[in-house]
Amino acid sequence: LFQGDLGPFNPGLPVEVPVWLAINLKQRQKCRLIPPEWMDVGKLEEIRDQERKEDTFTPMPSPYYMELTKLLLNYASDNIPKADEIRTLVKDTWDTRMAKLRLSADSFVQQQEAHAKLDNLTLMEINTTGTFLTQALDHMYKLRTNLQPGESSHSQDF
Repeated sequence: LFQGDLGPFNPGLPVEVPVWLAINLKQRQKCRLIPPEWMDVGKLEEIRDQERKEDTFTPMPSPYYMELTKLLLNYASDNIPKADEIRTLVKDTWDTRMAKLRLSADSFVQQQEAHAKLDNLTLMEINTTGTFLTQALDHMYKLRTNLQPGESSHSQDF
């Protein structure tokens, strides 16, 4: 299914490999995982605090920060220093970003906007709220078209 050249692997020397391979090797106890640089308590505290301080979404250290954190903490928490603190910090950052997203979606709907700019959101964050936003836009469209002048205000087509 997957093919390509990887290696050579020398004992005791770090090498970059795809995440799927690293996790597979870790599960077979053939390697030790080294977390990405941003997966550090100090850096994650800065990211969390910056996210709380700003009104807009701040850039994340990786477009897959949530997925990587979940995978690495599930399969290699013994290789990650302060894994519980990292889990908490990433969850706090996620919760802050989701709260911002809900507030901006609420504002978007209340102001009856037609488009939105989603800078610095990851795909997972967009997918989390995508269904809600598309349904809200669909309902707004139906309400607008049913309340156009010249049409009956008794329409029940929702």
